[in-house]
Amino acid sequence: MKVILQKDIPNLGDAGDIKDVADGYARNYLLPKKLVLLANESSRKAIEHQRKLIKLKKDKRKKESEKAAEALNGVEIQIEAQVGEEGKLFGSVTSMDIAAKLLEKGIEVDKRKILLDAPIKQEGEFDITIKLEEGLNAQIKVSVVKG
Repeated sequence: MKVILQKDIPNLGDAGDIKDVADGYARNYLLPKKLVLLANESSRKAIEHQRKLIKLKKDKRKKESEKAAEALNGVEIQIEAQVGEEGKLFGSVTSMDIAAKLLEKGIEVDKRKILLDAPIKQEGEFDITIKLEEGLNAQIKVSVVKG
């Protein structure tokens, strides 16, 4: 079944693309969630207009993400934690803790966008990546100190 994607769908395509998908996938998942339109002549004309609007929205989001990346790059935060022998923490520092410290500085970041391989369990300095829209990333420095 040929469909026109209304939104970006991982592993399928970007909004505005015309894709051939399984009938059941389209009928049971994509169409009820209004993620696609059936590809016919009238919907193809409408989608051309929608592609232009989507491109404008993406450009706007990219500019906003670039501004956010500039504001975040180089930001340093300090988190105080209880530290035991050999610099090991009692507990850990998570993305939620980092997001809370950034919020105290007036920078709002969703904790899910803070990329940590594992919670921080050592005292020291760490470079943390924050994933922004449109494939942009920002780097911040987190210092975990004895509190």
